[in-house]
Amino acid sequence: MKKLNIMLSMLVLIAGLTACNDALNVVNPNNQTTYDFGDSESELQEAIIACYNRIRLEGTFARVGYTLDAVRGDEVWNSSQQWYLEYDNLNSPGTIEIGDLWPWRDLYHVVNRTNFVLSKVDAVDMSEEAYNQIAGQALFLRSLAYYHLATYYQTVPLITDYASYSNINTMYAANNTQDEVFDQIEADLTKAMQMLPSRDKGGEWAQGRATCGAAAGYLARVLMFRHKYEEAYVVLKDIIKGEYGHYELMDDYGDNFREGSPYENNKESLFEVQFMDYGTGGTDEEWTPVNISSQATQGHAVESNYASQEMGSWGDLAGSPWLYNLFKKEKCTDGRLDPRLYWTLVTYESEYSSYTGLKTAAYPDGDPRCNIIYQKNITATPVSNTAQGGISIAKFTNARTNLYSSITNGLHCGINLRLMRYSDVLLRAAECENEINGPTQTAINYINEVRRRAGLEDLKLEDFPTADHLFEQIANVERPKEFGCENGRGIDLIRWGFFYDANRLNQLVEHGYYKLDGKASTEELTAETATASSFQHYYKGHEYFPIYQGTLNANPNLKGNSANKNEDNGPAFKEKWSIHPVVK
Repeated sequence: MKKLNIMLSMLVLIAGLTACNDALNVVNPNNQTTYDFGDSESELQEAIIACYNRIRLEGTFARVGYTLDAVRGDEVWNSSQQWYLEYDNLNSPGTIEIGDLWPWRDLYHVVNRTNFVLSKVDAVDMSEEAYNQIAGQALFLRSLAYYHLATYYQTVPLITDYASYSNINTMYAANNTQDEVFDQIEADLTKAMQMLPSRDKGGEWAQGRATCGAAAGYLARVLMFRHKYEEAYVVLKDIIKGEYGHYELMDDYGDNFREGSPYENNKESLFEVQFMDYGTGGTDEEWTPVNISSQATQGHAVESNYASQEMGSWGDLAGSPWLYNLFKKEKCTDGRLDPRLYWTLVTYESEYSSYTGLKTAAYPDGDPRCNIIYQKNITATPVSNTAQGGISIAKFTNARTNLYSSITNGLHCGINLRLMRYSDVLLRAAECENEINGPTQTAINYINEVRRRAGLEDLKLEDFPTADHLFEQIANVERPKEFGCENGRGIDLIRWGFFYDANRLNQLVEHGYYKLDGKASTEELTAETATASSFQHYYKGHEYFPIYQGTLNANPNLKGNSANKNEDNGPAFKEKWSIHPVVK
């Protein structure tokens, strides 16, 4: 009997242990980890949408990540003299989170999520079409993040393996060279071009998503940053021929800066960041990656930076008097002002009151195509910042749409940010043609297609005797008027080498003159009449933003870039490429 009791006790114990083991292996469906997710096509479709969600954060394109490059350029200055000041003056010490950390943090969130998708997609059974759509979008979005990381922070860690995050030795990654990062971007975008459908073939699915056209456009940008003009020109000409879908200029320039389905994701847009129309989102403002509210506003705060304090904005950034006067120097063939002035800067012009009809792109009594909720006519030029002054910026704000009379600051503006438009393809094609063959009628034709939309007189080839002359027209007339106050100008100044030539840097100083007089100064400023210029404070190496010192302290393998070291990038640039001299 005693032996029998012992045997029964052992059996009970074994059974109990076995039951415990079974219980420990049960997965709680309400507490899943990343290891449990992404093993089906439907889950990967959800994951890729989550990747798009990360490009609409404050550090990516909902505010800071978008406007930092604009203030780095010569057509925007810091009218608040507070936020963004060190990035306008190009002398951040590397300890300011807004520019040294926030874009870095949020762009690497995009990298992290796209790496997750790419780590899972090969093992999931799905159709070739679904595979290409999921992997192609992940490759594009990772490239988009790395394009901005490399053009903002110069030398950044290149992480392409999701498993790297689980090992402390690989998680703390060292810097890669800018060329190494661009090599990866070129490879990823080349694959994405082959995998993604065009906007035409993608149909409704392609609305707001990355397409082969978006991948081709960004590949051309990367190639041109590296002065690979012949390779970029091939891609640009294919876009123009419709190899990656049909694109053309909108008849009305202003349709690129309105919200609503008739205007967003239009025939001119290669890629844009999607935001919900004003008043249609939730109430919670999702500033950082840790917020996961289902009631997020899903708008952007670029308007809060750009618009006038008279309408309730923060009044942080203003358009430069140089840009304003550039618009005023040339009128349309019918005597009108360039309509792009109306949509770029919020200045009152007496000529607007004499314009009639829908094709003028300037409606003093409100655009009749808008659903007018409030009526607020602009009868005087509002100041960007009521204390410091400056010309208010109209782009990606509702100053010209009459949707409301005052701004609710924060993540509420619903205008999609068009990151690349077809006009950029045309002007880049003109630049490539000029770099390869010198001034030609082909280059002039590309430029004139953009000018005709604005109603300007055609350029004539005989007015541009050298490639330097046509480059000056493209760089300092056509591009700033077409893309003034948009993201991208600061990146252009770097790729052209304007920071590394004394005459070019002096030109930037002249473009960057501003006046702190509490008014919307529109006169042409000089060293004698201006308060200062953004570029007179420039420290060598600070055409890039420094890597945040706290990030450097946390990662023993990471080194500072040229901005952290105040290191001149000019000699290395001139070893590889030439800089166009200043010509009239």
